[in-house]
Amino acid sequence: MIPQYLVDFDLQQLPAVETDVIVIGSGIAGLYTAIEAGADRSVLLITKKSLMESNTRYAQGGIAAVTAEDDSPAYHRHDTLLAGAGLCSSGAVDALVHEGPAGVQELIRLGTIFDVEDGELALTKEGAHSHRRILHANGDATGYEIVRSLSHQVEQHHNITVWDDHFVIDLVTQDNECLGVLVQMPDGSRVFVRGQATVLCSGGAGQLYRYTTNPEVATGDGVAMAYRAGAEIRDMEFIQFHPTALSYSGAPRFLISEAVRGEGAYLRNIKGERFMERYHELLELAPRDIVARAIVSEMEETRSTFVYLDITHESPEMVKRRFPTIYETCMRYGLDLTTDWIPVSPAAHYMMGGVKTTLYGETSILRLFACGEVSSTGVHGANRLASNSLSEALVYGRRIVERIRQLPLSSPDPVPVSFSLNRKESPSQPIVERRLKLQKVMVRYAGLRRSKDTLLRALDDLNRQLPLFHSVLTRREEYEFANMLTSSLLVIQAALQREESRGAHYREDFPMRDNEGWRKHIIHTRDQGMTEEYSDDV
Repeated sequence: MIPQYLVDFDLQQLPAVETDVIVIGSGIAGLYTAIEAGADRSVLLITKKSLMESNTRYAQGGIAAVTAEDDSPAYHRHDTLLAGAGLCSSGAVDALVHEGPAGVQELIRLGTIFDVEDGELALTKEGAHSHRRILHANGDATGYEIVRSLSHQVEQHHNITVWDDHFVIDLVTQDNECLGVLVQMPDGSRVFVRGQATVLCSGGAGQLYRYTTNPEVATGDGVAMAYRAGAEIRDMEFIQFHPTALSYSGAPRFLISEAVRGEGAYLRNIKGERFMERYHELLELAPRDIVARAIVSEMEETRSTFVYLDITHESPEMVKRRFPTIYETCMRYGLDLTTDWIPVSPAAHYMMGGVKTTLYGETSILRLFACGEVSSTGVHGANRLASNSLSEALVYGRRIVERIRQLPLSSPDPVPVSFSLNRKESPSQPIVERRLKLQKVMVRYAGLRRSKDTLLRALDDLNRQLPLFHSVLTRREEYEFANMLTSSLLVIQAALQREESRGAHYREDFPMRDNEGWRKHIIHTRDQGMTEEYSDDV
């Protein structure tokens, strides 16, 4: 059993800070929610690194919203439900497709500058979208532009205080109500932050895997702390692998945006053959899970560690204008996007599951909300449609603040919460070694393709690390590893339970989708273990 808290503490012995709204994380979800809440509430935004460091910053492709005359919310809804493979929440998707365009207009009002062509917002198309509805900025630096504009607003806001380089260790709860958070300061001291509402916007968990497009901060902290607090966690088996991350000696696993294929790039195996026609009628624009598994199949068949992405048939001027960041990054490693085939392979990219929420971002714990990749709103189902995530953060950030404004004031009485396991021993094995082993286990046994045998092997390997939770943890990397271990176990257990293949979850021993038996969600709670609930997707 994973304990409720990572550390022993007594709140009566700790300094306390009060605020109306606590926001954890500084991606688009955290920044936008803080701005919305700051209109009439005091907000403390806590980020473990800096305002500019989050998954959002590295989002290249863009943000999906209906703005073209030949598009409609009905088309966007259809595409999202199709990609979600029977596990989307119809109500959640309806909210996204109808409210997403207003969210984009709000971004523009807040200073985000999207690309324009002929006086109109420039739109591109990505995999599994039926229409061109992806807005982008600076060609392929959409996330950076959004974070730039929103960070500027946050820094200037008189109602928002920012704590950079602070680590939220745990959510503090009493009688299924979130009272606030336990925070470690940059100097190693701890403080209790009490709030009328707490919003998890802590991002994803790509660092569970050795090969990922995610930055170092994406260690599954929000899911793990919500699980320890007793919140419902949903659909953790669904981890989306981006098909095309740069796979070149000496270079990082840099994301090569799906928009490159949207603008006409081909996938070729090392023999130079296009191969997607053997896997899906949409070819290179098939859903991400299909493209990623097709690439792995080609790699295995040709005994290679990569395939090629080829956009050399398009004009160099278009490629450089549309993908300046990708072009410059590839050039840094001696690869010219306009003349060279670029070696790519799949890498962990996005977590569809997370903390289960209502249509207003409420979790199963009172006064605790979740927004962005850490949440499971029901929008993404078993496989996220490309570029829906940024829109989702805007729509549900606004809805969360709407619900926060309806909360009654909590009791001002002191909180007599304490917790102790009488922890005395420090971790024996270096955390850096534990972390690398976990990442290797997840890639080998719980990655793109899974089976009962590989998942049981992963479970056995990681269960041996459980004594860590009874050790004295004092450093950020120790908390992060505990969160990675928690999140990894949730992924593995759910993947073992789901005996079918659906969306981003592929079981080699159950290769077919089973709508009769498995059109349902897997729910984790710390006290009740795993349960199942049927999907309301229609």
